[in-house]
Amino acid sequence: MFTGIITDIGTVRSVEERGDKRLVIGCDYDMDSVDLGASIACSGACLTVVDKGEDWFAVDVSGETVSKTAPGLWVKGARLNLERALRMGDELGGHIVTGHVDGLAELVASEEEGGSLRLKLEAPRRLGAALAAKGSVTLDGVSLTVNDVEDAGAATRFTVNLIPHTAQHTTFDTVAVGRRLNLEIDVLARYLERMLAAREPTAQ
Repeated sequence: MFTGIITDIGTVRSVEERGDKRLVIGCDYDMDSVDLGASIACSGACLTVVDKGEDWFAVDVSGETVSKTAPGLWVKGARLNLERALRMGDELGGHIVTGHVDGLAELVASEEEGGSLRLKLEAPRRLGAALAAKGSVTLDGVSLTVNDVEDAGAATRFTVNLIPHTAQHTTFDTVAVGRRLNLEIDVLARYLERMLAAREPTAQ
């Protein structure tokens, strides 16, 4: 489990094809405190540490993960939002995040609003029911609050605000229209959706 509060920005130093992709990711974590087998969320995808060094760790990224996540993340030079797994007693500053990507959202508009940046995004309509105004959403591993939601044909559009601190401490410092982002809906919405889908029809 994670919280959507980014604690470091990593850079992919190398990519090796060995069935799955083996990525070496540079970071500023104290790697003595990170065990092999530990989970680290990389731009919203929960990955397992399989090797490590003084200022890097390695993960294996499966073809399934590559196919379900935003393009451009698993290549040399890519910058990734990093978060270590939540430990008992840690402050829950964002919301409960699983590190399982539900789909992709595309940034369709961006404008300044006060000192913040207001982002308008478009997601598949199948995820629209799980997005709610003032609810939580995770984009590239970052916990954000939904401002408003509007269904539009086969898509759902929603907006979030980025305060300067969030932009400066995540990969959103270079966010641009057209960029696709890993989207994870609120875990409570995921279970509620499943419960409603599994409910037997009421007898007439």
